[in-house]
This record gives sequence, structure tokens and C-alpha cells, in this order.
Amino acid sequence: MPRIKKATREYLKEHNRSLVFKHLFDHDSISRAEIARITGLTPTTVSDIISDLLDEDLVQEVGVGVSIGGKNPILLSLVEDSRWLIGLDLAQNQFRGAVVNLRGKIRQMVSLPVNDRDGDEALKLVYEILDRLIENAEQPIQGIGVGTPGLVNTSQGVVLNAVNLNWKNLPLEDLLRQRYRLPVYVVNDSQAAAIGEYTYGKDHRTDDNLVVINARHGIGAGIIINGALYYGDGGSAGEIGHIVVVPEGGLPCRCGKHGCLETVASAQALVNRLRSLASQHPSDGLPRSAKEITLDAIEEAFVCGDELARQEVLETGRYFGLAISSLVGILNIHKIVVSGDMARFGEDWLDAVKDAAAEMSLPGLVKNTQIQIGELGSNGIILGASAMLATNYALLFKREPVLNP
Repeated sequence: MPRIKKATREYLKEHNRSLVFKHLFDHDSISRAEIARITGLTPTTVSDIISDLLDEDLVQEVGVGVSIGGKNPILLSLVEDSRWLIGLDLAQNQFRGAVVNLRGKIRQMVSLPVNDRDGDEALKLVYEILDRLIENAEQPIQGIGVGTPGLVNTSQGVVLNAVNLNWKNLPLEDLLRQRYRLPVYVVNDSQAAAIGEYTYGKDHRTDDNLVVINARHGIGAGIIINGALYYGDGGSAGEIGHIVVVPEGGLPCRCGKHGCLETVASAQALVNRLRSLASQHPSDGLPRSAKEITLDAIEEAFVCGDELARQEVLETGRYFGLAISSLVGILNIHKIVVSGDMARFGEDWLDAVKDAAAEMSLPGLVKNTQIQIGELGSNGIILGASAMLATNYALLFKREPVLNP
């Protein structure tokens, strides 16, 4: 019985400490009294926890607030560079990794081209990025977060199937944990993008519902419900890229089916489509050589008003809107954010997405839905992968990194 009581006290202490730290994380500055009011903890409990956080150099006193009766409160703020984390983005034709502080500011970046390497060769690239980042970091790294394409068993950190990388049942978390002796968290890239947007984007409350659609070479969605990432029963919620949207005569998809959303609305699908059309429909805005038609070239032609580029880009938006109409009907989540490569086409493309979503959804559902472009640009997955650790407050309380028990 005494051992149970001890465990309960330790759990309660850790819970209260995490609760206090969460509000420090969510505010630029806040007083002890305000934390006590919001959390319902006693002022003494809050003061004791703040004292520990000050000793850990996680928090600092930054000034004096306005009194609402009694003494002016002392304001507290997170020490953003007190802990550094690593975020990895393995979802493009180059692997990218960065050292990130607690406010999502990137302190160091390493990028390496994949060049069609897969299997063990792709894993070696991951090691090379991490070796460089850790070797050059000016202070200890607290943990490693990884955003990877494919199906992921997040609870075990296993990449079940990443087609482009030829990874099947890869125990990525264990491999990195053993090599670097650090806490590691592995998550699907779209889920990482959702956490990044939710944590570091603007105007997202801590109890918000949010869907972030990540549109790159593939397409996936990360779903936030009541402030927490929703994985689904099998851990793969949000795999919208393999919803069939062209049931008759659709193009073959890498998953083995035909007519999936990825085949008509992803960045790669757009490039492939315009490469095939350019020879049949010459365009002044696009390169003459199919090999030179890249996403950057398409964006330039789109901005300059090239008719073919605009037609095909806006067509991807309409397919996107079709997929979003399904999400609106199933989840009825009012905030949907689009990130990744396709977001570069801006408001004109987004208008095509919105128009199609409105056309194919029940008016009563879609009228309250906000569809917007994400704010984190190309770093969303990196920031989300690191945020999976930054918001694991227990991990941050020890300055020297240690493995989770």
C-alpha cells in the first residue's frame, strides 16, 4: 500500500508540473496568480513548481504585470533556448533535419538529396543528418522527432510501409534510440504537419479541432480533436490520398488502385500531367522540354497567367475540394488548413478548392468551415516532429537528456 501511495503522489506531482508548464508554453508571459486561476491549483503549489522550473532554467521572470488588486504580479516566460530538439522531415526528394528551440525557431539545418536512394541507403542519409546536427549543436539535444511518409505504428515507432523509401516494418524509433541514446518519436509526415500547425500556427486554441492536409508528392491529413492528435484505431487516420476520386478510367496509383486523389491532385501528379500535355499543347509559359517542367516552372507559369498551367493547377484544386467535402461531411471540423507544395499556388488555387468543397457539401455544414493555407511553409513537418517532443513536458525537466523509462 505505501508503494501505491508513493506512486500516486509522484504521478500527481508530475501531472501538476506538466499542467503549469503547458500554460507557460501557451503564453508569451503569464503570472503565477494567473496560472493558479486557470489551472485551479493552489498558489502554493504553483509557486513550488515555478521554483523548480526556475532552477531548471526553463522559465525566467521577465517583468511586472498590471495589478487587479494587491501587488503587481511578476510575469514569467519560457526560456526558449533552454532546450534544443531535432526535427526530421523525410517526406520529400531531399531529407531535411533541423535543431529547433522550444518556440519553434530553427537554430541549425541540414538537407541532403535522396537521389532515388531507398532501403538501407536512405537510412544512412538519416544517420548522416543526425550525426551532423548533434556534432555541431552548441548544447545537448533533448530528443529526436521524425516525420516520415507512409503508414506508421506510432506507439512502437515502426514504419510499416513507406513505398517511396522501400521501408517495410522498419523499427526506426528503436534504431535511432539505440544509436543516439536519446528519446525518439516517429510519426507520419501529415500528422507531424498537423502538430506543427497546431503548435506554432496562429489563432489555434489549446482545445481546438483542426484538420491539416499535407499535399506534396503524396497527400495525407493530420486530424486534431480537442487539442490532441487523432490516430484512429490502427494509427493511420487521415490517409485521404488513397480515396478514389476517379472511379472510371483513373490513373494507376502507387498503392495498387486506380483513380486515387494522389493521382490527380498531388504535386507529382500535376508535374506529370503538364509534362504529358506540353508536347500536345505548346505553351509560352512552360519550358519546351518536358524534363524542365518542374513544380517551380509551373508556379512561375501560373503566376504569369499561362492558360495551360492555370487550367491544370485549378483542376487539382477542384479535386482537393472534393476530398475536403468528404471530410466536412464526416468530421464537421470547422478549421481546415492546407500545407505542403500545392499551397504555393496561393489564393486563386485555394478559391478553386473552396468552390468545389462548397458545391459538393451540404450548405449547412460547409458555410461555417474555414479553409486556409498553412503558415509554416516548408518547415511544417520539421516543426511538428520537434513539437511532439517539446509538448512532452516531462522530457524537458531534466537538462541532461535521458531515455524515457
